[in-house]
Amino acid sequence: MIYRRNSSQYVNEGDVVGSPVRGWQAAGSPQKDLQQSSFGSSLGEAGGIKEAQQGLLVRYSSQEEDEVRDAYVRAHERSTVFHLSSWSTAVESAFHAERRDLIATEGGRIVGMLPLSKCRRAIGGSNWISAPWGVYGGPIADRQEIAQALVDAAMERAREADARRLDLRCLEEPNIPGLVKSNLYVTFRKALPATAEEVQGTFPRTERKYLRHAVERHGLSFEEGHGYLSDLHRLFLTSKRSLGSPGLPSAWWDALESQDGLDYVLHAAHRGSEVLAVTLTFLHKKEAAMYYVGTTPDANLKYHATTFLIAKCMEWSVENGYELFDLGRSRRDSGACTFKINQGFEPTPLNYRHALLSSDAKVPSFTPSNPKTALLRKTWSWLPLWACGSLSTRLATFLP
Repeated sequence: MIYRRNSSQYVNEGDVVGSPVRGWQAAGSPQKDLQQSSFGSSLGEAGGIKEAQQGLLVRYSSQEEDEVRDAYVRAHERSTVFHLSSWSTAVESAFHAERRDLIATEGGRIVGMLPLSKCRRAIGGSNWISAPWGVYGGPIADRQEIAQALVDAAMERAREADARRLDLRCLEEPNIPGLVKSNLYVTFRKALPATAEEVQGTFPRTERKYLRHAVERHGLSFEEGHGYLSDLHRLFLTSKRSLGSPGLPSAWWDALESQDGLDYVLHAAHRGSEVLAVTLTFLHKKEAAMYYVGTTPDANLKYHATTFLIAKCMEWSVENGYELFDLGRSRRDSGACTFKINQGFEPTPLNYRHALLSSDAKVPSFTPSNPKTALLRKTWSWLPLWACGSLSTRLATFLP
């Protein structure tokens, strides 16, 4: 069963999306309308709004337009789950990162959009990020000049709000000049085979041995069910504690569950009655993204539970018509990066781009494995789980 699937809004690639967008002065739009700014004048709309048919307009998206905006997202070949309005809404609900999503319209129809959130910094001020708590983002548009216009508008509005930096987490090359590149992360995506029986053949020989052991020696079984969400919360926090890193607050899992537009499925690896590991896989168009994994402390050391779940989730994805499997991003040369390579995935550089809007702004470069944080990470790993949960709730807001 797929949870929170909104199939009535699914649109095939290439379809004409929605109806002309109305309601330019939408209630609740933050700040002033973009097309009444100097940026609007640069698009040929000096003096305010006349008719949508007169040119390209870039402005904030309102919640009243989420349905037609999401229809555009689902039809666009370069979109991801993080471009959906439900992601921005969940982020705002759980982390209080204000929605600043932009849309571009032309002839009364949406022709581009940029998911965007204003994220608070721990030491004051904000960064504007596309898309926070996600691994992909950036503009999607019908034409390159529209993508450029969306980024220009985002930079202008972020600068007016005294933001320190604009971050675009682009999966593909955005071809936007003037932005600073980041090479910190890679992602792991590959096409799925035609049949579930072929999945294990995509794993290297050693991992295939571990897959056999997981079933034949350790008796692992694969289960699906929405009731595993609370297990995921607990096990994800446990996994992050072992790494010396904060987890995610319960408010985040509640926010994901409350969003009808986010499609996901939960799977668990059992050993008898014990739940060893749980994963949440997001589903978008023909892609399945295994995004969150939580495990018990010995799930991988003894039973290879994550490898088992990857293989089983890939088989499930093939059986349910998905064509691409995504294991998400990792820092270059990290342990997670090596593990994913060992599963038969090849790293692909992510095309993250940054606009440095203040004199002291820098490209993100923090890595948890930094020797300077070794004592902090060791201390965190010794904390009781309830303390990790309480502190994670406070810290997660500043770790988008």
